[in-house]
Amino acid sequence: MIPVRLVAFALLAALLVLPSLPMAGPVDTPVPRHAAKGPLHAAPAAAGPASAAHSTAQAAAPAVAAAADPMERLRSRLAERLASPGAAPASGTLDLQVGTRGNAPHGAAKPAAGGGAQGSAAGHAPAHGPSAQEIARGHAEGIAWSRTPGNVPAHRVSAHPDPAPGAASAHAPAAARRTAGAAAGGKGHGGTGAHGAHGQAPHWGYEGSAGPTAWGALKPEFGLCANGQRQSPIDIRGGLAVDLEPVKFDYRPSAFSVIDNGHTVQVNLPPGNAIEVGGRRYELVQFHFHRPSEERIDGRQFEMSLHLVHKDPTGRLAVVGVLLGKGPAHPAVQTVWNNLPLERNEESPARAQIDPGHLLPEDRRYFTYMGSLTTPPCSEGVQWVVMRTPVTLTPEQIELFARIYPMNARPAQPVAGRRIMQSQ
Repeated sequence: MIPVRLVAFALLAALLVLPSLPMAGPVDTPVPRHAAKGPLHAAPAAAGPASAAHSTAQAAAPAVAAAADPMERLRSRLAERLASPGAAPASGTLDLQVGTRGNAPHGAAKPAAGGGAQGSAAGHAPAHGPSAQEIARGHAEGIAWSRTPGNVPAHRVSAHPDPAPGAASAHAPAAARRTAGAAAGGKGHGGTGAHGAHGQAPHWGYEGSAGPTAWGALKPEFGLCANGQRQSPIDIRGGLAVDLEPVKFDYRPSAFSVIDNGHTVQVNLPPGNAIEVGGRRYELVQFHFHRPSEERIDGRQFEMSLHLVHKDPTGRLAVVGVLLGKGPAHPAVQTVWNNLPLERNEESPARAQIDPGHLLPEDRRYFTYMGSLTTPPCSEGVQWVVMRTPVTLTPEQIELFARIYPMNARPAQPVAGRRIMQSQ
């Protein structure tokens, strides 16, 4: 019979030892790496109780290995919690959220665990949730699984959430974000050019960094704006008075449309109006306005000017310039003002017809010289016909245009020895 004192001593020793024992399972207990080399690698033992103990040690080998690596320990703990009964309702769905790991290249695609992203996107997320292996592998790939309420669709998966409209994605490469920003911020005036150029063009204007002195640097095709030798407009002085053939104006009442193209008010016309000058016939394409006048006569600048742009079958251009000063009202110009569109870059068909011949002075004498377009791309080889006598607008008619375009005139360009002729 065991003495009473010995039993009491054993109970006291047990009470002292039990509080110091770890309360968590083997996954939570760090195990020194040398401890794994003990029972896991020992020689097989004999059958019996010793053999059963050895089998138990072998079954615990993965847990001990996991405990040796903190990451493996964390994965195993997460797997046990999600796989345990009552971790989440069986009807719950999964939301895949992808983060960026520090050692992964920026912007690199993150594969979903076991095809999880692809399967969930198709609405096939398993009702029981991911397996322990998927959880562990997903964690290694930078993927976090989380339970969502049962009323969320099973295909709710977001690998890279769509950015807000107009915003560059935070996951996009820096160069791509800069390109998107440049495209958004650098968007300039488009529409139809003042002298018939169509399509989108770099932003240009009449003042500041996009003004006439900068046109030649905005685009290679605009090079003549800076380097051309026969540019327009010019200050017309000392024209050679000769017996020039009168310009034959074949104008008639026509339908028309009006557009504010971001640089001027322009009137587009269908075929049917033309001029003949220098033995060539040119079809009237459009006319538009500048304030103040671009052309000058012996240094005098007028309130506005009107340019009627013509083109022959080979693409050569002839522009008729009409100077506009203050005086009585101009009915044909008022017809244009009455049909101004409400929005910029929207062409508005007019409710009436217009006769381009009514835009001209009764005195048809003119100056002529070779020049260029007065807006980018400043193409040269344009024959200019500038009427010597101005027509008039009322101050109210001038003010109406000035409220839209206070100044849209290119400065006078060097004559550079060009020959200027004037009709008698």
